Amino acid sequence: MEYTKLGRTGLKVSRLVLGTMNFGPATEEKEAFKIMDAALDAGINFFDTANVYGKSPRQGWTEEIIGRWFAQGGNRREKVVLATKVYNAMGEENDGPNDERGLSAWKIRRHLQASLKRLQTDHVELYQMHHVDPSVTWDELWEVFSTFVYQGTVDYIGASNFAGWNLVQAQAAAKNRPFLGLVSEQHKYNLMCRLPELEVLPAAKELGIGVIAWSPLAGGLLGGNVQKQGEGSRRAKMKDRVGKEADQIQSFVDLAKELGDTPANVALAWILNNPALTGPILGPRTLEQLESSLRATEIKLTEDVLKQLDQIFPGPGGPAPQAYAW
Repeated sequence: MEYTKLGRTGLKVSRLVLGTMNFGPATEEKEAFKIMDAALDAGINFFDTANVYGKSPRQGWTEEIIGRWFAQGGNRREKVVLATKVYNAMGEENDGPNDERGLSAWKIRRHLQASLKRLQTDHVELYQMHHVDPSVTWDELWEVFSTFVYQGTVDYIGASNFAGWNLVQAQAAAKNRPFLGLVSEQHKYNLMCRLPELEVLPAAKELGIGVIAWSPLAGGLLGGNVQKQGEGSRRAKMKDRVGKEADQIQSFVDLAKELGDTPANVALAWILNNPALTGPILGPRTLEQLESSLRATEIKLTEDVLKQLDQIFPGPGGPAPQAYAW
């Protein structure tokens, strides 16, 4: 397994991130335990979750599964760089209007306490804002987040789904305190969604913020699943999502076949090839899916292959404003 520093911090994390969103709704607890054990054995030390995972009305279910896995001992908790998130409303914690979607010191404190209880731990390494809340001032946010850091219940603060200007705004406010501010941004990024190359990736690089890619397989479309489904299956529904991208996906699948690798692993390798990315989030539903994804770290894409991928999935043309001004 390859490791990298998380943004400008000294924290070393695996280039592959274990996403846990399927644990509970799609993956039973016993299988989830096997996946987490196998991830550790493979050298994956970066686990990502969120307080809302588990889906309504079982928000928090995923964190509970992870907590019970930690409770087995064997230094499981000590080996994991744990990341969770806050923003959405939580069914069982609904305290009226203050528990609605968004961020406030009142809500963040209560939701962190609840996450720690479900996770059966006294701290998390990375606490992330699941979305930006423009109605709340950065003075309020950095006050509550810095308190967590000083108390030792959180090591670092991260973001998710922020625009480039949100990152700049957050860091400017943190610098005035002074406070380290954001160390990571979790963003939708894959071969079919390259818009972040315009603003988010350049901003994050300039600010020393590590970028973690969610949906690296575009919800399964880059996994070659469209070509191998049967009528009535879960994968058959993907046909309705493909639309005009069908030719692109087929060209991509053909290229992966020429390379002798799966489309999914080529898509993951493409993200790993980008030095601006900390790594992609894997979302395995089964142990087999996790084990198959490990191959991605061994794939080295040549310049010729990277050019072919650019031809199949053209990006915005580079960072702004050069991409659209010249």
